[in-house]
Amino acid sequence: MDDKLIKTVLSTSHSVALVGASDNPARPSYSVMAYLLAQGYQVIPVSPKLAGRRLLGQMGYGSLADIPQSVDIVDVFRHAEAAFQIAQQAIAIGAKTLWLQLGVINEQAAILAKDAGLTVIMDRCPKIEIPRLGLEKTAG
Repeated sequence: MDDKLIKTVLSTSHSVALVGASDNPARPSYSVMAYLLAQGYQVIPVSPKLAGRRLLGQMGYGSLADIPQSVDIVDVFRHAEAAFQIAQQAIAIGAKTLWLQLGVINEQAAILAKDAGLTVIMDRCPKIEIPRLGLEKTAG
């Protein structure tokens, strides 16, 4: 994976739909969402159980199709088997990037999204990549 591509995606994107968001602070998706919010991203939690509820101050939606605005990154915290269907939904809503989290590897989803013109980042975490690439915004 090309660091320059990851850096471009992270520095030009503003909205992140976090698929598989959880209200459990022990879950990685919760801490990544909190981190991305602290970094200035607009993060939209996507999970059927969070539909119509707020998580970390952000309105939750049951699916990508329910989000009433454009989305730059679809960040996937789901098992790899779900990634293909999520890729289809990301294409349908006009997302720019399909981001599959650490351990979420689905080549068919990646090919589908790339063929539709999306940037694909797989088996990476923005909470790790942002500081690694020197993009972290410091508090204050």
